[in-house]
Amino acid sequence: MSTRANIVRENLDDTFDSIYTHWDGYPSHHGPILLTHYSNSAAVDQLMKLGDLSILGDSIGAKHDFDDKLEGACTAYGRDRGETGVESKHHESAEALAAYIKQSWTEWVYVWREADQRWYFTNNPSPTWFKCCGKEQRPTELLTEEAIALAS
Repeated sequence: MSTRANIVRENLDDTFDSIYTHWDGYPSHHGPILLTHYSNSAAVDQLMKLGDLSILGDSIGAKHDFDDKLEGACTAYGRDRGETGVESKHHESAEALAAYIKQSWTEWVYVWREADQRWYFTNNPSPTWFKCCGKEQRPTELLTEEAIALAS
């Protein structure tokens, strides 16, 4: 079963960009990858340029056959399967982002804040969030190895 997630960049002008990931969006998978391989603005920018992902990998990787995934590389719906309409989404406000995420059917949300160059995460109060995240909405917290262990 997939564990879907949103990866979001909070821009300095208080707008947001987001992408969707389909597989393995739980903190013990996405958390270490984001902390280790995407913890600077340039890497997050490359990730946003890929658009929606089937799977988040340790590297952006190169174009490959969608059904023959490159070990450790991101697999993107646009680049690797030729889909359209899967580019990163731009949200003009926190309210617009919240409305989008609420209807997105994802279980986890990861936010890169440009202002402090750090990752944060929370579960998503969408119609499916209770499946992996319990009945309570988690507060948004700094993404750290300790927080990942507690969330998993």
